[in-house]
Amino acid sequence: MLDTVDPAVAGFSEARLERVTQWLEAQVSQGKLAGASTLIARHGKIAYQQSAGFADKEIGRAFALDTIVRIYSMTKPVTTVAAMMLYEAGCFQLDDPVAKYLPEFADTPVWSGGDSPIDQTVKQSAPMQVRHLMNHTSGLTYGFMNTTPVDALYRERAIEFQSRKESLADIVTRLAQIPLLCQPGSQWNYSVATDVLGRLVEVWSGMSLADFCEQKIFVPLQMHDTAFWVPEQSQDRFAALYLPEMGGDMSSIGGGSEQVPQELRGGLKLADSSENSVYLSPPSSHSGGGGLVGTIGDYARFCQMLINLGELDGERLLAPSTIKYMRSNQLPNNSDMAAMGQPVWSETSYDGIGFGLGFAVVLDPVKASIIASVGEHHWGGAASTFFWIDPEEDLFVIFFTQLRPSSTYPIRRELRARVYQALVEA
Repeated sequence: MLDTVDPAVAGFSEARLERVTQWLEAQVSQGKLAGASTLIARHGKIAYQQSAGFADKEIGRAFALDTIVRIYSMTKPVTTVAAMMLYEAGCFQLDDPVAKYLPEFADTPVWSGGDSPIDQTVKQSAPMQVRHLMNHTSGLTYGFMNTTPVDALYRERAIEFQSRKESLADIVTRLAQIPLLCQPGSQWNYSVATDVLGRLVEVWSGMSLADFCEQKIFVPLQMHDTAFWVPEQSQDRFAALYLPEMGGDMSSIGGGSEQVPQELRGGLKLADSSENSVYLSPPSSHSGGGGLVGTIGDYARFCQMLINLGELDGERLLAPSTIKYMRSNQLPNNSDMAAMGQPVWSETSYDGIGFGLGFAVVLDPVKASIIASVGEHHWGGAASTFFWIDPEEDLFVIFFTQLRPSSTYPIRRELRARVYQALVEA
């Protein structure tokens, strides 16, 4: 854990931070969340950390700072860091065709789009590149999008990367037989791209994704509770996963169905027990896009490494130039995501927000309708976890809870406002 200081030392008003605490406790008392924790760090020190509610309501387990949660898509920045470590080692170039390392993608067709059936396809006009996997312009998608015949085929063929039956190589091979949603590089679409990137980490390193992350990232950064499953000795700190009583499935993603109004979602129902979860046993394949579990303290060390430009406590994972490149907008013509895709996912806003390598990047806070610094970068997970890093303020914030889907409540925007109103000194 990073050192904790008086909030005033880090430029925060302790009285105004009380609004964060009140908000956090209100999420629990109003029945929106079973429990949650928040960590705010600035200038390399923790200025605020607080938990509220339950990690598991059914057994009365409190939500604590050492609670282990499913971080889902907050795995993506970790996998991208792993890939960029191998980039620095000379294993690939960002504009290399993916098929150079995964030949199964050489002939993957592209769906014709519109009202076309899934079997109406064209050839790739240009090959899918490694960088397309990192910035979600690969033409891949997710099965839960409920938007096109392409994601329907993902569901039909059970493209799920946190498997207990298949290897990562086998799943990627099956994926490559499904048409792409669009031509590589032409649209921003949230997708399984980072799972394919995780497979590339295995190809380039000769190690499993889990072993590479453990040996090259988690051990050096002392992220002791972060892994692709929860070992027996840590299972008494694992959180349960919840859904709202109404509107708690993924069918509304992509416009597949009407969302239940927020005021009618009240209450919680159990989605995945802390005592009988798939995460309590090792998977046969490791999801680089969403498979990790971990604690808020562990992820704080990962964020501090990023804000330190690649180094923490004498352990350097990446060069400063690499980190700066990753947090630069990678979308063509410096476009925001609104110009390159339909806003069907909730891990970020689309207007005024670009995408770097592994996370979204703020281009225009006014257009995005959020108080933030240009260059702030962030991402979240399906269970409403979230982090953001603000290099201009030398600040990062992490929010952990276990409510799926992340679009249930506007938690992230509400927390942003409360954090920045408490920051009163440079």
